Amino acid sequence: MGSINYESSGVNIENANDTKEKFKDIVSSKSLAHCRPLNRVGAFASLVELGLQDYENPVFVLKSEEPGSKQLLSIANGRIEWIARDLINHLINDIIVMGAVPCAVLDTIICGKFEKDIVLKLVEEIGKACAENGCILVGGETSEQPGTLPEGRYVLQASVLGIVEKSKIIDGAAIKCGDALIAMASNGLHTNGYSLVRKLIEAKPEILNEKIGEESFLDAILKPHTSYFAAVRAILQKYYPEVHAMAHITGGSIHDNLIRVMQNENLQANIDLSAIKAPAVFGLIKNYAGMTDGEMLDNSPFNNGVGLIVAADGAKADEIIETIKKEGIDAYHIGEIAKSDESKKVALYNNLIW
Repeated sequence: MGSINYESSGVNIENANDTKEKFKDIVSSKSLAHCRPLNRVGAFASLVELGLQDYENPVFVLKSEEPGSKQLLSIANGRIEWIARDLINHLINDIIVMGAVPCAVLDTIICGKFEKDIVLKLVEEIGKACAENGCILVGGETSEQPGTLPEGRYVLQASVLGIVEKSKIIDGAAIKCGDALIAMASNGLHTNGYSLVRKLIEAKPEILNEKIGEESFLDAILKPHTSYFAAVRAILQKYYPEVHAMAHITGGSIHDNLIRVMQNENLQANIDLSAIKAPAVFGLIKNYAGMTDGEMLDNSPFNNGVGLIVAADGAKADEIIETIKKEGIDAYHIGEIAKSDESKKVALYNNLIW
């Protein structure tokens, strides 16, 4: 028996080091108005200088995210660029709904075997997605773990640091009776529901032959999670403080995510399901899975076409909708905030049109 070393255990350090050397050309060295990196790849940690001079009472906003089991389907089917954007867009959406400006991102890539081309492509696309969302990729961790994951399997994760003026935190406390509820459209599943979808594909593989318009089923379910960064930035610049709350609609669907910002016990969000523009992919999944409307909505991983909900002063709703549309996101009324003596803070009425 020969000697046991790191390479014989399945880890190629030279390959990893050569790849990480190329990260220096990808990880951002550029400065933004609100943050700039102070060191490069290779340091023990990333140094980021924040432009706090523009804030009277700055609050840091922190969030970690991973794209769930969607990454299994995406990487297996060559959608590397898409899953990188899924990771970052979901992450950014979660902090901008609180009024935060994203600053710096750290990524983590764990793999069973270090495949140089795939790892470099992931980091490159994550960096591009950060730039598209007004922040910088300042470093992270890449780890080859053959005993933990099989070859070809990847686990992605990222964390973001954002900043918001304390007096401008948006958490739902300002919601009032008469507020309009505005939907920002999703482009499909985003990053939720893939454990169910993978099980559906396994049970009924013929679904892969389906087309949704001109798209294949795979393209329809794997397209990247929509980023609402530009639209949210635009409405906050023009209409703060008339924007009272925002909810990113992820796992738990409309009810569970909107209720997270319903703080006033005497108010209720009324959602007209018939107003929602549900993409055809949801109806297809519903039919193949034999799910009821209730199962698509209650304790559901599906957004059913609504990616983000804005609660805003009713008098400004039409202007806010037009501003969102100018940023390339479809937006429309789906309900309102009303007084309530009951504990049910989010009420869904009428039916989704599939």
